[in-house]
Amino acid sequence: MRMNKLTTVEPGQAHGRVAVVDIGSNTVRLVVYDVPTRLPIPMYNEKAQCALGRGLGASGKLSPQGVDCALSSIKRFVGLAKAMGVEDLELVATAAVRDASDGPQFIADIFAATQQTVSVLSGEDEAKYAALGLLMGVPHADGLIGDLGGGSLDLVGLDNGVFNKSATYGFGHIRLSEISEGNPERARAIVFEELSKLAWLKDIRGRTLYAAGGSWRALARILIDQTNHPLHVVDNFSLPAKAVLKVLHVISTAGPNSLEKIPGVPSKRVETLPFAAAALESLLLVTEAAQLQFSGFGMREGVLLSCLPDDLRHQDPLLAACKTMSERTGRFKVKGREMLEWMTPIFADESHDEYRLRYAACLLSDVGWNEHPDYRAEHSFIRVLRVPYAGLTHTDRALLAATVYVRGNGNLDDQLIRPILGLLDEAQLSWIKVTGLALRLGHTISGSAPGVLSKTQLVVSHDQLLLCIAPDDRDTLLSEAVQRRLKTLGRALGLKGTVD
Repeated sequence: MRMNKLTTVEPGQAHGRVAVVDIGSNTVRLVVYDVPTRLPIPMYNEKAQCALGRGLGASGKLSPQGVDCALSSIKRFVGLAKAMGVEDLELVATAAVRDASDGPQFIADIFAATQQTVSVLSGEDEAKYAALGLLMGVPHADGLIGDLGGGSLDLVGLDNGVFNKSATYGFGHIRLSEISEGNPERARAIVFEELSKLAWLKDIRGRTLYAAGGSWRALARILIDQTNHPLHVVDNFSLPAKAVLKVLHVISTAGPNSLEKIPGVPSKRVETLPFAAAALESLLLVTEAAQLQFSGFGMREGVLLSCLPDDLRHQDPLLAACKTMSERTGRFKVKGREMLEWMTPIFADESHDEYRLRYAACLLSDVGWNEHPDYRAEHSFIRVLRVPYAGLTHTDRALLAATVYVRGNGNLDDQLIRPILGLLDEAQLSWIKVTGLALRLGHTISGSAPGVLSKTQLVVSHDQLLLCIAPDDRDTLLSEAVQRRLKTLGRALGLKGTVD
């Protein structure tokens, strides 16, 4: 895929800002990412509801009103990208432009107006980019990703993160509403009949269906409210397939008046949301998937990742993002690995996943340093709970947010964090307390400055937690606050905290 260069970049120079303009059947969207040395962080996101694909099934052409809207939006987006200092800009078009007889003319008009080339994705490419975007956050995804747009439904089988078979169908939520003549019941039957012919979908039985695309994310927000889920984050929101089928059926049969009363449903999605629900219901029934998991990442992120150097693309998405936040928001920049290694003696026999989350907690542990002391723990908690990062399950989010809350002198019994604690078990709550208190002690000893913690050592010996400090360093490193917090950490471990 060839990127449009907006500024001059010397060979070998690190990527700066990268942007994708996604020209879809329903929306045209600009997303700008910051790509300094880590995996991308969204900086700006704007969409225009152009409905390019409306009426395409009957006319074979793009909607004239949609073309005007899209051209105007694309010109704005290209101008914004230049003003934001974007170095690489990728314009991609999907099902509507791909299938319309006047699609080539539309692409020519875009070039005439902006001097930017557009990549028209095939159905197979669209499906695989969606899968690549999912893998950004779920590297070992196992089952099936379905990405529903306005004009197509794209499917890719995944075997522990490896691409398997793929398929694309010309019934996105806009086209499905048209071919079913506005009848969601008929739409459900159409999707079920067509998908039932795809023999390999039976391989998904008992596994996970990953749902991507704006209309399915809108459904996720409804399901979050309907199930009283404590975390209003769509990415990696997961629930048993059986628990969602009834809700999807209700949504698919609800009229516009009923849908408008549901909190969080965008007014522009009311018309086609029943068809998105019908498609998802049919896909769950055909595959007999055991679990439904929504993805906040999809085709756009897949396009972006395909354009990045291998060293960026293959980094751990969570740790890469946490390192970037630490570098940008830290005070004296005590290194996350320095804190991680200092704490390690009290985390014997931890798993790889526990090590990874502890490293992330170390990197995020000083994120609230510049907040008012009375609100430092609260602001740190909310910020970490809702970070727009890939690679975090909802349990992971709750665990990390609660850990930085304890590090900021918060209490696990506080009303603020109580709702999300239901996502965690007793062992995780114990881990949170110990990790948060260890971080609090480490930052107190070092003043959050680098190179200080290495002058001390934590040692577990019989019934004691020893903080070893050389005599020459005690005047600098030992204080009443350090001794008090050492004793508190020791009690959390069932040990006696002692300075040695």
